[in-house]
Amino acid sequence: MTATTTLTTRAVLLDMDSTLVNSEAVVERCWLRWADERGLAAADVLRVVHGRQGWATMAALLPDRPMAENLADNRRMLAQETADTDGVVPVPGAPAFMAALAGLPHALVTSADRALADARMGAAGLPMPAVRITAESVGASKPDPEGFLKGAAELGFAPAECVVFEDSEAGIEAGRAAGMRVVGVGDRAAAFAPTVHVTDLTGVRIEALPDGGFALLLPARDAAGA
Repeated sequence: MTATTTLTTRAVLLDMDSTLVNSEAVVERCWLRWADERGLAAADVLRVVHGRQGWATMAALLPDRPMAENLADNRRMLAQETADTDGVVPVPGAPAFMAALAGLPHALVTSADRALADARMGAAGLPMPAVRITAESVGASKPDPEGFLKGAAELGFAPAECVVFEDSEAGIEAGRAAGMRVVGVGDRAAAFAPTVHVTDLTGVRIEALPDGGFALLLPARDAAGA
């Protein structure tokens, strides 16, 4: 049963793929081609690809492979994904949600690099936040919390004052490890115990609060607390 859950916050940290931008078709095209070239089962690859940087996915799937090979493949993968924007669209509700966040503290925290983030946000017609943490900004991939902690620090807020929007297991784990509340977006997120789960961003509303913070009003299917 759908009910409205309210989270009060001072800043929002946003994942990109499958949270703001639906790029699932591109991700599957590129990664299934990579899997086929290496004789890996498609299901095994798709189970771990979401949320992580490419080299981290490769390391999880091929633990004995030299990291230099993963990094080289990752560079090629990023180039392929950046060039392929066919089918990239905003997640339902994302344009209105981003418009509502304009002028409020928020940051993009993505495992994509800057070029890929620019390509996908542009293809989806979404504004790029002034603060963004991309693959170049961190030394560790999600589920490490480094990216979210850096995003909070750049915005000038403590982790407990921030809310993360994420879709993947790795991303939700990273948000929790950073000490933040997590809104899980989409069907995949429901399995990973976010603070609140929403189907998409449709109907997410923002209300300013007298203390300078703001309230997120979420049409949540599942709420583990606020």
